[in-house]
Amino acid sequence: MTHAVGPAQPAISRRREVGAASARSLLMTLLGEYVLPHGGAVWTSTVLKALDGLGIEEKSARQALARTAADGWIASERSGRRVRWVLTAPGRHLLTEGAERIYSFGVPGPAWDGRWLVLMATVPETQRKLRHQLRTRLTWAGFGSPAPGMWISPHAERGPEAEDIIRELGLDATAFSFRGAYGGIGSQRAMVDQAWDLAEIAAQYEGFLDRFAGMRPASGPEVVLAQVRLVHEWRRFPFLDPLLPPELLPAEWIGERAAAVFAELHGAWQAQAQASWGALADEAEA
Repeated sequence: MTHAVGPAQPAISRRREVGAASARSLLMTLLGEYVLPHGGAVWTSTVLKALDGLGIEEKSARQALARTAADGWIASERSGRRVRWVLTAPGRHLLTEGAERIYSFGVPGPAWDGRWLVLMATVPETQRKLRHQLRTRLTWAGFGSPAPGMWISPHAERGPEAEDIIRELGLDATAFSFRGAYGGIGSQRAMVDQAWDLAEIAAQYEGFLDRFAGMRPASGPEVVLAQVRLVHEWRRFPFLDPLLPPELLPAEWIGERAAAVFAELHGAWQAQAQASWGALADEAEA
């Protein structure tokens, strides 16, 4: 099935997209996908035009630029009455690291050696904010929790990352961890089902495939916007999917198919998208 994308989307559909993805988040995707590889600078008019095609109103787009600048990721340069935005050194670093994580996500890694990283860290219920921070950060790092106070990952090499989280949250005096193979009591599959909601992750992948598999943007400007939407949706999955070894996943895991579709579409659109963005940027220079 062929999907048309671009500025001609119905207004209702565009508003729905805005509700699902903030202007600032889309701006960061735009900066990473196009501004970073094109010299690190972009005129306000170019940003506004691109975000308008993504369903972002001008007021929201300008607020996103201002907030991103306030966080130190971009800086403004004035040329007469015009303003150009330049990536700062921290902004370049952030987007470069983000691009590496996004584009490498889903690429098969080395075979699993069967070892688990197990972390025991408890926080009293009275410290709800700290409990939330611990859960959020460990979940983003790919850990699952099969029982209260217990966090596991089949990626034993993530020990230093877990140590950083525990230390930064001030829990290093009471937490402890160890690495090792699974014992003989119970089953790993049951533990995995308790630690991660694989059905929900699969549903998210299904939604991604429903939206993008078979999408064929018709023109250069539409390819620019389609690429932003594609990357913007895919960048969520490194925080959703712990990338469990195949031995721990259901047969024919949908995440593998979704990763293949992302790589195929991004590769197919890349040259035209970058060329069309360059043309859009050149128009603003004139």
